[in-house]
Amino acid sequence: MKSVARYGTAVVLVHLFITILHGTAHANLQIGLSTAQKLFVLLVINVCPLLAMGLLWTRYRRAGCVLLSVSMLASLLFGAWNHFVVSGPDHVAHVASGPFGILFQITAVLLALIEAGGAWLGYAWFRGTATKQTLS
Repeated sequence: MKSVARYGTAVVLVHLFITILHGTAHANLQIGLSTAQKLFVLLVINVCPLLAMGLLWTRYRRAGCVLLSVSMLASLLFGAWNHFVVSGPDHVAHVASGPFGILFQITAVLLALIEAGGAWLGYAWFRGTATKQTLS
């Protein structure tokens, strides 16, 4: 169904926009990431949702739903852990004040919301079509 592809595309593009804003705040606040974290952000948080979006427009929509759900859930867990659980420079309560600190905090919350929504939608779309051969 085309609506899955449309809504999935909207989720991924909004996520990408928020991720760019959050990355800008990271850079301006000089909050660094380890090499492993950088790889995770690049592959799981940025590339996988874009691949999922592309798959949603093809006959591999079910795989796109799974990839969307898994990548968003992994992103949510990564962000929630680093932004809200572990005490450190990446925690929302420990960023410097000012416009980039506020941007960091707002985008951390927005990322958690869009990632939770994207994970749920990908799963719901997959489950809603589990008895069908394709997502026509």
